[in-house]
Amino acid sequence: MATQILETPEVDLVYDVHGSLPTADGRPPLVMIGQPMDAGGFGVLASHFAERTVVTYDPRGLGRSTRKDGRVDHEPRIQAADVHAVIEALGAGPVEMFASSGGAVTALALVAAYPDDVTTLVAHEPPLIPVLADAQAAERARAGVRDAYEGKGRGAGMAAFIVMTSWQGEFTDDYFAQPVPDPAVFGMPTDDDGSRDDPLLSDRSWAVSSYRPDVDALAAAPTRVVIAVGEESLDVFTGRTSVATAELLGQQATVFPSHHGGFLGGEFGYAGQPEAFARKLREVLDAVG
Repeated sequence: MATQILETPEVDLVYDVHGSLPTADGRPPLVMIGQPMDAGGFGVLASHFAERTVVTYDPRGLGRSTRKDGRVDHEPRIQAADVHAVIEALGAGPVEMFASSGGAVTALALVAAYPDDVTTLVAHEPPLIPVLADAQAAERARAGVRDAYEGKGRGAGMAAFIVMTSWQGEFTDDYFAQPVPDPAVFGMPTDDDGSRDDPLLSDRSWAVSSYRPDVDALAAAPTRVVIAVGEESLDVFTGRTSVATAELLGQQATVFPSHHGGFLGGEFGYAGQPEAFARKLREVLDAVG
């Protein structure tokens, strides 16, 4: 693995190249991106593509990528420009891409703005609130996570986040009538840790979940876009956004093994089924048309 730093006026972007450039197999590099997860979350998945050149990166302000723009928010179009810059720096032509969660939102913005960068995009569970029928209620639920975090810190915020993201179906009155979740129930500390800058729990990443895909630009791009959803996620928030996004693009969501973190090997205590997930990803990337 070779670690590189791409220095720009706004950010020093750190990315890792697993394998050779030019690629040994003649295929495009396989770029894996997340948000707010950085490159560290893709180690296990990348290991299942040992014959491919895999590229991972840390989004600006996360992991090893240091911001110089004076901002703390996370905006998909800005992130897309960063990924475009990394792809240009690779000098290997258009890439294949697996993008998960907020990274999938960035990837959709990337294809819309830079349609020649990606040949095939597998966008796994993009958390796009505007595509939902209950978008207003979903925004209220998201605000509840932010409020819990700002009120009592990370433990309270994570408890609220878990309750939100595991809720089955639309956010109804029953959801909002629930008691405030107790962090101890989820094995988390109840004390306020004093943090208020978490990109997942604060409002710093609201531009990600509020992003509305540019359907016309995506349709006009030469990129094959595949919206993916975990089989265990179908009825929860990110599963519903995936299904709705696929419908918006005139397709059915492609079902992958496991859940939102299905490619993880337990790095964050949230293990999926990475071997089965990698097999499915390989199948989708190798499919024609």
